[in-house]
Amino acid sequence: MTITIRDVADAAGVSTATVSRALRGLANVDEQTRARVQQVAVDLDYVISPSASRLASGRTGSIGVVTPYIARWFFATVLSGVEGVLQNAGMDLLLMSVSSADGHLRLPPAPRLRRRVDAVLAISLPPDDPQLTEVLALGMPTSLIGTQRAGVPGVTIDDVQAGRMATQHLINLGHTSIGVIGGYQVDALHTAEHDRYRGYVQAMQTANLPVDRNRETYGYFTVTGGEQAMTQLLTHPNRPTAVFVMSDEMAFGAIRAMRAHGLTPGKDISIVGVDNHDLAELLDLSTVAQPVADMGRIAAESLLVQLRTGAANSGLESLQLPTQLIVRGSTAPVA
Repeated sequence: MTITIRDVADAAGVSTATVSRALRGLANVDEQTRARVQQVAVDLDYVISPSASRLASGRTGSIGVVTPYIARWFFATVLSGVEGVLQNAGMDLLLMSVSSADGHLRLPPAPRLRRRVDAVLAISLPPDDPQLTEVLALGMPTSLIGTQRAGVPGVTIDDVQAGRMATQHLINLGHTSIGVIGGYQVDALHTAEHDRYRGYVQAMQTANLPVDRNRETYGYFTVTGGEQAMTQLLTHPNRPTAVFVMSDEMAFGAIRAMRAHGLTPGKDISIVGVDNHDLAELLDLSTVAQPVADMGRIAAESLLVQLRTGAANSGLESLQLPTQLIVRGSTAPVA
């Protein structure tokens, strides 16, 4: 026998409308009633019909995620945190990449999101990116990850502090010739690479150390890019004794380049990254750890709050999560 919403309502002693609101996580249901309805639904093995629920509420039951990349570790780990929250809420995830594998821009996300999702999560889009502006103009609940924009809730780390922490670690080990492998050469303010570079410069200037632009290169946040960037630094006439790398994936490539040149991380050149990638411990990489999955979880929960209250982007503050320096064998006192 098929269990209907009427069966759940009768067993719980409430109306069908209350059952619908309780099981969809909407407001105007007290917590005791919500818990009773949920328990009855479990006991009767009732599963709410997605199509009926969406038709009744006028909602799609989907969250749009707009991201420049999908395959890279940071974005995949963020999505793992997002997906866990949405799955528990019975919502689907619509994933949209704004860049293709060859770096070319795809079709703008805003027209594709309209009438297909109830809310949007934007990952690591620069705050002044026109695509982000168009998404916000849709007027839907929105949360940001890895960037900040006035009036829009989001979650970030202090990337300036991350860059300063990594560089200061190298300085504390006695290194004075410190190179940098960044992601991209960007002028946009408040992007991760821009802020991490600011932190590097602050640490160097505080220690009265020269910032040598000849020891700066870019790895495009990929393993291959990091390998190429490190090779460039190794062939420099006055190669650095230590390198701050703005992501662990680039640091993995840098380590591969060092080994190809017969060099050992920590012994010959110290290297520190950012992320605490799953493989960082395996490769004995010192790194500034950021709580990536937690960032996805918190941002997704912010969207659910906005959907429940009907107050898009208002009353919610942006959060800045702490980072932590994890010292491993890839960094050591200067020889």
